[in-house]
Amino acid sequence: MEDIKKIMVALAFSEHAKDIFNYAVGLAKPAEAELVVVSIINSRDVQAVRKISAMGYDVDGEHYIEGIRKEREEILAQIIRASAFPSEKISTIFRVGNPVDELLKITVEKDIDLIVLGIKGHTDVEHFFIGSVAEKLFRRSPVPVISYRNKEQAERLRNRIHLS
Repeated sequence: MEDIKKIMVALAFSEHAKDIFNYAVGLAKPAEAELVVVSIINSRDVQAVRKISAMGYDVDGEHYIEGIRKEREEILAQIIRASAFPSEKISTIFRVGNPVDELLKITVEKDIDLIVLGIKGHTDVEHFFIGSVAEKLFRRSPVPVISYRNKEQAERLRNRIHLS
């Protein structure tokens, strides 16, 4: 098995962001790996804000991006402080774009060895129409991908499995 030196933690800053980060910390500590925390602001959302702005509403795409970024930076700083993981072994990247494409680019640019991310609870219909960042990463990633599940998510998924 190859050494894991860099772990990317892909955070969408859902309610599970802290748990996902801490799971990655648990993997990084024994491997003495670095953490690269990545958050992608979906360009589709930015385009929607710009479209609303063009209709005369008082919103602005650039202010939207800056507001989201600042909010995420503050949340991440709290998560990092609470983790007691050495800050010199953590780097952060915030980008705007297609989440799958940007995460794959960063994987190659930063020579990532492992990706840790969470799952979102899309319904089957939503998943059918919009797909899943996690699913697309599993198919296209050049490195292993670990999908974190908390106890509630794991239990919900277990209950969907019919043993017969």
